Amino acid sequence: MADKKQLSEEDIKLQYITPALESAGWDKQHIRMEYAFTDGRIIFQGQTSHARKAKKFADYLLQAEPNKFPIAVVEAKDNNHPISGGIGQAKTYAEILDLKFAFSSNGDGFTEYDFTTGIEKNIGLDEFPTPEQLKERLLKYKGYTPEERKIVEQPYYYDIDSHEPRYYQRIAIDRTVEAIAKGQDRILIVMATGTGKTFTSFQIIHRLTKSGAKKKVLYLADRNVLIDQTMTQDFRPFKGRMTKIQNRTMDSSYEIYMALYQQLVSPEEDKPNPYTEFQPSFFDLIIVDECHRGSAKDDSQWKEILKYFSSATQIGMTATPKAVDGANNLDYFGNPIYTYSLKQGIEDGFLAPYRVTNSFLSVDLTGYIPEEGEADLNGKLIEPEYFSRKEFGRELAINKRREIVAWRITKMLKQIGRMTKTIIFCPDIEEAEAMRQLLTNFNADLCQKDHRYVMKITGDDYEGKKQLDNFIDVDQQYPTVVTTSEMLSTGVDCKTCGLIVIDKEIQSMTEFKQIVGRGTRIREDKGKWHFEILDFRDATKLFHDPDFDGDPEPPTGGGGGGSNPPKPPKPKTPGEPHEKYHVDGVDIQIDKEYVSFLDANGKLTKESYTDFTRKRILGKYPSLNDFLQKWSEAERKEVIVKELKEYDVLIDAIREQNPTLAEADIFDIICHVAFDQKPMTRKERANKVKKSDYFAQYGEQARKVLEILLDKYADTGILELENIAILLTPQLAQFGRPQKIMKYFGGMEGYMSAVKNMESRLYAA
Repeated sequence: MADKKQLSEEDIKLQYITPALESAGWDKQHIRMEYAFTDGRIIFQGQTSHARKAKKFADYLLQAEPNKFPIAVVEAKDNNHPISGGIGQAKTYAEILDLKFAFSSNGDGFTEYDFTTGIEKNIGLDEFPTPEQLKERLLKYKGYTPEERKIVEQPYYYDIDSHEPRYYQRIAIDRTVEAIAKGQDRILIVMATGTGKTFTSFQIIHRLTKSGAKKKVLYLADRNVLIDQTMTQDFRPFKGRMTKIQNRTMDSSYEIYMALYQQLVSPEEDKPNPYTEFQPSFFDLIIVDECHRGSAKDDSQWKEILKYFSSATQIGMTATPKAVDGANNLDYFGNPIYTYSLKQGIEDGFLAPYRVTNSFLSVDLTGYIPEEGEADLNGKLIEPEYFSRKEFGRELAINKRREIVAWRITKMLKQIGRMTKTIIFCPDIEEAEAMRQLLTNFNADLCQKDHRYVMKITGDDYEGKKQLDNFIDVDQQYPTVVTTSEMLSTGVDCKTCGLIVIDKEIQSMTEFKQIVGRGTRIREDKGKWHFEILDFRDATKLFHDPDFDGDPEPPTGGGGGGSNPPKPPKPKTPGEPHEKYHVDGVDIQIDKEYVSFLDANGKLTKESYTDFTRKRILGKYPSLNDFLQKWSEAERKEVIVKELKEYDVLIDAIREQNPTLAEADIFDIICHVAFDQKPMTRKERANKVKKSDYFAQYGEQARKVLEILLDKYADTGILELENIAILLTPQLAQFGRPQKIMKYFGGMEGYMSAVKNMESRLYAA
């Protein structure tokens, strides 16, 4: 047998670790190898340049029962590492996956860490615990009764159309089912927008009803679109057992009830609420969707529903666990049983990263003070007071300001793609209508093709609301740009929304998170990798607030963004509320703009992409000599490019930011950006080799092949040159199959040597 020290990690797994696991009873149904539990964070800087970092994956995920019940991870290392060489990584992955057992191995034995006891020990290859032994250890630690065990061991729903829960969904579901099995009756689950709260709710309901723990379920939401989306998508398997309460009609023959709060409350004070037709014990499980929106308010009628059915287990689902307006859902439901944040979702690659453009208008920075005796456009005398940005759009409408905002939105759409689904949040319905009209005129060419290119979707707009489903539909182009005030801030699942415009004052962190959440979905098949935020109100300063889980650095702005600081507001004269004033406004312009993107730590950075990239490259290669040595020693340059990608360096994004590097080689881009070297184009490097005596050592056919390879390099770069599949391209296929082409060089080894030598000449000093 080969020396163990000479074996690769894969060989160690194949020859030692896997056989040891199988001997302990972990067959193919109990083992998942190379279990990827993230998608890899999306990195982007240029508009069209996107890539993913490597996925996180465990070498082995062990399942205590066939195809279910994940219980442990095993990390493998080659035999040059100690037995415990992978235990640190195994512990980290086990913690992320909420598992209690972690193992590592180098083929000589196993290191085991038991989270239930805190004990770490080494065991032999033949001493690995069986599935039954690990499961019993876990169940003993959990202390389940037979009744509790029946509930927690109820499997997930699965059919040909369903999908496996992501790791964080599984944790939320498992913890909730376990807590309910043990008698907990108030539960809060916090999951960022776009991470699958309704799918999580579905699996919780399925497991609890299938096990017999719960029989009658009420699912509460506050908007029709939330109920309808849920019923036709994630809750579809409940068809036949599920009903939607409409016209305040209560029918006791179903198991699962979908309801708007409004359908359970009587519109007339002297009539009983419809929900009282059911006994207080009728429901034994209630799930409150978007529970930040009022269900926890002491004075809310919605709270009365929860109080009436107080004997039911109640689960709150939200992306925003605490509100600032008195609806503190932490007080009602308790601390979250599980939290999955926007920052974590972006880091895992399940949510789209964002780029922020802060646009500060001059009038927003200075405020507006009317002249003595000034009347508005409707002839109303304007009270002599100071209007700050907070009043713009609500108490004072400035036509010129509206125009500048509409122009800037249009400009951004022309930069990122005019068919980008866009939501514009305005101060009120009137402002949403004015913005719709301005954008229509600024984009008349596209509105001529389809009048729905720009639409208003607000509570009072019947035609706009009718188009909401089309806006959400990923396969429908129109409506493309929608203006709103409140309606689209929560629950509207527009997976292709690529631009969020904020031109209203944000009242709370809850509202801000919900607005940002409209853009967090990813749809790679539709080209949706990230989203843009265009902020006219400095709302994105909330990214810096400790209550925001991303905690990124915001761009400076607002009061400090311009040369004229805002004047302190004068106290307003008490009096009767007045209608909004309308003025034209003069001399309004964009005073300052800042563009920020997420850095490697998930924080917003304002530094130029070139400076950011230079720092990342220098973090990997401190000097030019370090880089040159690594480049020359690399068997494949693709390895270096992949390593730099993990450092948030995207070569294509650099080209996009600097058009003069469009035809430069990867090598030259790195040397230029990080080490201030003068770049050469690929064509210049190829011509340098052609003019040398390099080809003289080869026969006629081999020389022709090399010349074509050089031309290919000049067109597409070094990565394609290294790929053996290049021999299948039409220009080279004329010489025959790859095997025949290689014969011109004496075989595969000779061909690879010729390519390697050509690379050396390409990059010779």
